[in-house]
Amino acid sequence: MEKIGFVGVGLMGHGMAANLLAAGHPLTVVAHRNRGPVDDLVSRGAVEAADLAALARASDIVHICAPGSPQVEAIVEVLAAEMLKGGIVVDCSTSNPVSTEALAARLAERGIDWVDAPLGGTPVQAEAGELAAMVGATPEVFARIEPVLRTWAGTIAHVGGPAAGHKMKLLNNFLAMGYGALYSEALALAEKAGLGTDTFDSVIRGSRMDCGFYQTFMGYAVEGNREAHKFTLTNALKDMTYLSAMAGGTGVANPIGAAIRNSYALAVNTGGDGAEDYVPHLVDYIARANGVDRG
Repeated sequence: MEKIGFVGVGLMGHGMAANLLAAGHPLTVVAHRNRGPVDDLVSRGAVEAADLAALARASDIVHICAPGSPQVEAIVEVLAAEMLKGGIVVDCSTSNPVSTEALAARLAERGIDWVDAPLGGTPVQAEAGELAAMVGATPEVFARIEPVLRTWAGTIAHVGGPAAGHKMKLLNNFLAMGYGALYSEALALAEKAGLGTDTFDSVIRGSRMDCGFYQTFMGYAVEGNREAHKFTLTNALKDMTYLSAMAGGTGVANPIGAAIRNSYALAVNTGGDGAEDYVPHLVDYIARANGVDRG
């Protein structure tokens, strides 16, 4: 069995790591700020490394779940120096493809392969081993890594070579964050026009305009469940900023992407708690900007 290292056993990473352990992979983890997930995984049989360098030396394959490219770059700096030739780095973060391409090239010089496998799904799906993965890897590396990915992913799409997974993930999040911005503006308008949120929802729910994202978003907007969709406003803004860079790099006009990014920038930069407020909470910021009191 491949020896796995896991960096970032947080909301998504804990479930993924637990499934790797359950499948029989020797697992090494490293602590960051929250000890709870690390202690739980150690109780299940994982080994805690003293530092990132020790984790790299103990692992054939290292998974990374980090907030974004700056953190991934810092982690890879250590992995590139410490992992043995023939190892694989799997970045499950939503990262900037420009950075991804540079990291893959640097690791290749060291004889270390690269996989980008950003995630689709929720922490509940992570625990159940039912995440989706959009994978960028060479065919040879994908053949080796696929059985490992299947321990925590229910759906795997191999979309191309290194960085292709991150490009596809940004397109996926373009749609998702766009839904969030659109729903928030529509609900502000519904309130201001005298229809209200409940009336709006009674027409859209179950119609052709309904979808899974709509239902989790309305889990907060209608039902008040603050944890209906645990993806932070800060991450949404980060992803839309990466999308803008991708569009600029390809020369594609991206006016709708810019408008979506501005919706999240408004929230984050006008008192939003980006560490605690999630995408469905955007509805409150757009409402306040339009003089609507959602109570």
